[in-house]
Amino acid sequence: MSDPGQPGAPQETETRGSGKPVPSTPQASMGQVSKAQLSRKPLSKAARERRVRTFLRRPAFRMLFLLPAGAALLVGLNAGLQLLGADAPLKLDRFPEIHGMLLVLSFVGTVIALERTVALGKAAGYLSPALLGVAGLFMISPLPLLVGKLVLLAGTIAMLLVYVPLWRRQRDNVVLIQVLGGVTAVGAAALWLRVPSIAVLLPFLISFVVLTIAGERLELARIGITSPRAEPILTSLAFAMTMATVATLLWPAAGYPLFGLSLLAMVAWLVGFDAARKTIRGQGLPRYIAACLLAGYGWLAIAGVVLALHDTTLTGASYDAVLHSVVLGFTISMIMAHAPVILPAVLRKPLPYTELFWVPAVLLHLSLLLRLGLGDAAGIQGAWVAGGVLNVISILLFAVMAFWQATHPPKAAA
Repeated sequence: MSDPGQPGAPQETETRGSGKPVPSTPQASMGQVSKAQLSRKPLSKAARERRVRTFLRRPAFRMLFLLPAGAALLVGLNAGLQLLGADAPLKLDRFPEIHGMLLVLSFVGTVIALERTVALGKAAGYLSPALLGVAGLFMISPLPLLVGKLVLLAGTIAMLLVYVPLWRRQRDNVVLIQVLGGVTAVGAAALWLRVPSIAVLLPFLISFVVLTIAGERLELARIGITSPRAEPILTSLAFAMTMATVATLLWPAAGYPLFGLSLLAMVAWLVGFDAARKTIRGQGLPRYIAACLLAGYGWLAIAGVVLALHDTTLTGASYDAVLHSVVLGFTISMIMAHAPVILPAVLRKPLPYTELFWVPAVLLHLSLLLRLGLGDAAGIQGAWVAGGVLNVISILLFAVMAFWQATHPPKAAA
């Protein structure tokens, strides 16, 4: 008699008719499984699309794209400390060279690209934040810097392509203004292949963040805008800024003053039509957002004045003042303002507002006053270094607080 545990032995698994056990061989079982598998209907196209959409909505999946962006932010801040001559955790010769591109295109670019991709809702769109994040990792790796530059260029092109279906879906001034911002991002990445000086590329980087954020603010401010001329004016200013950006490269003597004036005109529109002027009188989150927005517009105006007074590439204190007025005073302030609203929409995870968010926000702007006012303007080296170190602390503090709030949501009252 065969042992039931041996391969090939018949197994008594079912009965038929008289109730006597019917042997079932492995070959028969395999045949039954194959028939069952063959009888299954393939998923319809709509079902497959639903599965893909469900997967793309998973917070863990979207969070993956922010991990390299976070690494770019940390290395960018480390490079900032190195440039200040402060005690940086890591000191590599390449860090100061990639400082600006890491913070603007790899960090901010990834965040913006991920937000636009979520709005698009298509799997192909995630190529853009993936490339921009990976470009940052390549730039800080031992690989030749050219590899990181090429991937960064590919990421900006992919980000620009995301706007194509968005434009087809909604032919709107909001999308058009952000398209112009994407064009300047591609321009900055492409020029960086041949132009090593970030100072030369600064107007392109400024236009990228300003036009992208201006388009978002237009979308959010539409409810309160009553003037029919507001949108056409902002769209015209966006085209003027884009042309002035190119002019800074071709005809700097005229380009820089025009670029500075276009920036000031953009600030005037934002202050004049943004709802922040009204919500600053509110309470809680609306007041916090409004304060961050208005403070950011103030720093953008300072950058516009400095640029309008120059006729060539910025250097020294002027370069430092404009770069950090825009990247820290304006852009980081916008991120602090929108994080409690935008990040939950992108990551599908709540980020509850807390009044403690005021601490890093106030510290950011006070440290910029110290750095730019006493450091760059008055030439006090100690104030410049101290302000820069406090800049870094304020950003890290906000990142830690945001992470804590997202992972430890307040418990509902019983």
